[in-house]
Amino acid sequence: MPSEEKKALVRRFYKAHSKGDLDEIREMMAPDFIDRSLMPGQEGSDREAYILGIAEDRAAFSDIRFTIDDQIAEGDKVVTRYTGRSIHQGEFLGVAPTGKEGFSTGIDIHRIAGDKIAEEWSESNSVNIVVPALE
Repeated sequence: MPSEEKKALVRRFYKAHSKGDLDEIREMMAPDFIDRSLMPGQEGSDREAYILGIAEDRAAFSDIRFTIDDQIAEGDKVVTRYTGRSIHQGEFLGVAPTGKEGFSTGIDIHRIAGDKIAEEWSESNSVNIVVPALE
């Protein structure tokens, strides 16, 4: 798969995440997908655990949007720097909902195998989303 197609696959992945389209997300992921960036206390790094995590995010946040700030593809990997925005409507990391819009930034690395996302490494400052509740 050419680099531009790999980047397009990852952009579709973010868009499906924003919409909460778990079926579309599952379709883009390899059956043996591995999440390499579990949060403390998070269990399960396989595809179904990842999808469950997205469903849990959807319970805590509404109006989820991603802006792709930079994207680079090399070999079998796509690196994406993004800004995420959402409204904190449910408990997240033990913090009660604020009803306020928050944002986070992050960098994800996706490994593409064939035409599927096979692995993800991620770093973000998602705690920024709950900062308004701590002020």
